[in-house]
Amino acid sequence: MKRAWLKAFTWAVIVETNRRLCRPKGATHQSTSDGYDLARQLWESVHRTEMTLGEATEVCRRCHQLAPFCNFNGNTFVAVMRQVISMLSLLPEQTAVLRSVVGHIVAGTATPEDERAFGELLSRLANPGSPPPAKA
Repeated sequence: MKRAWLKAFTWAVIVETNRRLCRPKGATHQSTSDGYDLARQLWESVHRTEMTLGEATEVCRRCHQLAPFCNFNGNTFVAVMRQVISMLSLLPEQTAVLRSVVGHIVAGTATPEDERAFGELLSRLANPGSPPPAKA
């Protein structure tokens, strides 16, 4: 299902999210010279666009990789996706699995099994009446 998942998250919200993540740890909240403008341009060009949940996750992963901030880039974009996931009407265990897998994908630490589980979960969410895939 396509939605404007990231629409509410303007770049100003992204910057504030990073600032709030840095503050309790005493980490520097500052933009980077290399990645900030590229990430902002990417974000602003797509965040209002209707996309799949997988595409929204990929946008967050790409922005994390661009490292727009000195600290907590992964945490910033994972926080966005966690808020997106919280808007879904899912069973608690589905929410937990989705949050975990999306967090790993955005952070760039997902295993092939994580990626496969994410695809299967997205497929089940798109087709709620279909049975889960058979285990190999």
